[in-house]
Amino acid sequence: MVVIGLTGGIGSGKSAVAELFAERGAVLIDADDLAREVVVPGEPAYAAVVDRFGPAVVGADGRIDRSALASVVFDDPRSLADLNAIVHPAVEEARARQLAEEDVAGRVVVYVVPLLVEVGWHGADAVVVVDCPEEVALDRLVSDRGMTEDGARRRMAAQATRAERRARADRVILNDGSWAALRTQVDTTWEWIRTVEDRSGRGSGGPSPPKPHPYGAGGAGGDAAGGARAA
Repeated sequence: MVVIGLTGGIGSGKSAVAELFAERGAVLIDADDLAREVVVPGEPAYAAVVDRFGPAVVGADGRIDRSALASVVFDDPRSLADLNAIVHPAVEEARARQLAEEDVAGRVVVYVVPLLVEVGWHGADAVVVVDCPEEVALDRLVSDRGMTEDGARRRMAAQATRAERRARADRVILNDGSWAALRTQVDTTWEWIRTVEDRSGRGSGGPSPPKPHPYGAGGAGGDAAGGARAA
């Protein structure tokens, strides 16, 4: 099994790239999805989040209101650290369990980690970064997601820089053009991924598991949309 870490700034298009990898046979594991799953009602992390942050972060449906939670932790490092301390162990267990289930020779697992660089994750056999100019990302966030320009810029500023992400990349996909151009780059990158070897030693102890990224921060790191423009 080969594990590819996939990351990129908000609005870069990493979700679209992840889906294209899935079309080519990759198994996707998304850190944002795991963070959501471990705080559903009935899970231990749910009660801990409510105990720490109060009923204001619980929606009418009884589930965690991610937007309300993000408003609490986004500009408060202590609250964010507390949230990560709650969610971290549960995310780690879920990630390890999924990787164990997918540990088959020849399989490619793409682990989507929006803040891979920020948390210093080194658990992949290779890292693919989805990149685009900041103004392109800004336009996507405002036009496609309905963010204000100020809000989008704040989210972008809270993440690593393009240069910092590219410095961690074994491969860069530049998503600043057409859907066809993106698919061509994904095809080329997929051919390269098939040559990557399992360097992790997962079967013999291997490196420490990655830290989870902050709990989505209300989408501060995550990308969810379609096509080459967003996601």
